[in-house]
Amino acid sequence: MIQTTKTLGIILVLIGPIGYLATGMASLTALIPAVYGVVFFVLGVVGEKEERRMIAMHLAQLLALLAIIGTFTGILDVISWMGGDHEVNIMVASVRALMALLSIGYLVLGIKSFIDARRAPREE
Repeated sequence: MIQTTKTLGIILVLIGPIGYLATGMASLTALIPAVYGVVFFVLGVVGEKEERRMIAMHLAQLLALLAIIGTFTGILDVISWMGGDHEVNIMVASVRALMALLSIGYLVLGIKSFIDARRAPREE
């Protein structure tokens, strides 16, 4: 999960400025994915140390959950836009939906990782 966390961080750091430019630089809130990305990357780096891995990965999972809560409406907006509601700003909705989907995927992988770690025999 360490490499996955750092990779997600890098992807979100890239999505931030791309989304900002794609939305016409209308609002600095388009850079929020980049802020999340930096935090994910830092948590990935912190988690490289064995003694800090568990807390770093739990914090990353919490961050992913917060990201999902904050961006899930982007998925609904994209679905609404595809259904004909063209009042939705599709660029903004797409960036939010992408962040939500990436966060959902990360959360699922993290939960699976936690389950696998719990089931693995412990070294004494």
